[in-house]
Amino acid sequence: MFIGPWSFKILCCLSIKESTNDNQITPQEPSSPTKNNLRVVLAAGGTGGHIIPAVAIADELRVSNPNIEILFIGTPNSMESTSIPSAGYPFTSIPPVKLFRPLVSLENLSLPIHLIRSIIHSFKLLKEFDPHVVIGTGGYVSFPTCLAALLQRTKIVIHEQNSVPGIANYVLSYFSYLVFLSYNSTIECFPKKHNCVVTGNPVRVSLRQFVSRAVARLEFFPMAGEEAKVILVLGGSLGANAINIALLNVYSQMLLEHKDWYIIWQTGVESYNEMESLVRNHSNLVLKPCNGKELIVYQQYVACSQSTGLMLCSQSNYHVDLCSLESDVVMKLYSFLHSMDLAYAAADLIVSRAGAMTCSEILATGKSAILIPQLIKTIPSPDVAEGHQFKNASLMADVAGTRVITEDELDSTTLGTAIEEILGDDALRAEMSERALRAAKPDASAQIAQHILSLVESSTKRK
Repeated sequence: MFIGPWSFKILCCLSIKESTNDNQITPQEPSSPTKNNLRVVLAAGGTGGHIIPAVAIADELRVSNPNIEILFIGTPNSMESTSIPSAGYPFTSIPPVKLFRPLVSLENLSLPIHLIRSIIHSFKLLKEFDPHVVIGTGGYVSFPTCLAALLQRTKIVIHEQNSVPGIANYVLSYFSYLVFLSYNSTIECFPKKHNCVVTGNPVRVSLRQFVSRAVARLEFFPMAGEEAKVILVLGGSLGANAINIALLNVYSQMLLEHKDWYIIWQTGVESYNEMESLVRNHSNLVLKPCNGKELIVYQQYVACSQSTGLMLCSQSNYHVDLCSLESDVVMKLYSFLHSMDLAYAAADLIVSRAGAMTCSEILATGKSAILIPQLIKTIPSPDVAEGHQFKNASLMADVAGTRVITEDELDSTTLGTAIEEILGDDALRAEMSERALRAAKPDASAQIAQHILSLVESSTKRK
């Protein structure tokens, strides 16, 4: 994120003006922490790729120090505004700051105003909470919160999930005590290399706990046999229409040709209604109401196809089950998967975007994968604006043998062929799994938590 020189002047004036008035918010050194009063702020938001690492770090900090006080700062009406409280942490919000592409555009003319407004809100929140350290894990909220922390002379550390940093983290790295990285190669991208620590990308605690393949498959496909192959398709937390459309045009034929193949399909929240409608109205399926009380209770429908031998069962607006005529569920369609540990454990192959979080989860679970990196867009996005996903996917291909399909190449044929090649070759899947596990860093969150606690402790001793 670029900030012109005049913007920095405004920030400096804000700091001077407020420090001359006793009734205004005054930057000050945070109080010395003890085991019972350590306070930490985490700034994260936008997508699961920024939120999940932050929650994983918070969980580890809480394990190390049960008395720690943690506050999350995000934006209102966002993914983090619901997921953070659900994870058991206090949450507060600041006005969002969005950077549009291209940088030189009319939409960015008001950027300095929105940035200053968010910094002022962050400044007030930090003044009240008085943290000993602020941790930024990315998203639009991280930059103004960390700048506000600098104005208060509060230590900041950042975590970069992607293989190449974005503009915001690059700028913040000049002022950060520590810069946590997911990949060794990313060190070369930062100006202050001595502050960089390669820890890996924190993944959900549930993914680091063993869930047996058999138990996971009972959850999704209780009728599946030992030789079954499960494909987990992740459209992202918001949605990835290119992947959804490609799968839409190939899933029916694929399931008909392979009686022991099964699909878990997360469409993404924003794409779910469209995908559910398209699956229901698939050209090979004929929709008609289901018999019995389930029609009233679940608003359930059954689509039976005399030509394909497939049946579609839609259970409420939460997920859709695609069934064979023998009532054996062969595909489940979800807007959002809450039990990701079970989904990963059940899967033989992952088809997904190349977000940093997903890449780390693929490595941690040792799964073979097909990645479709998202194209750079002109709309605001904290994940794809700098082409992060293509670089993430390229790195995954190098370290884990992951198959990469560009969005320009993606269609039902290329996707179907790649799935056939990987699921049809047990030796290839075993090799991809072994390479992924070797490249994984399962203790990333524990490392980061320990570095943060050591930083706060050492700075206290020097006072």
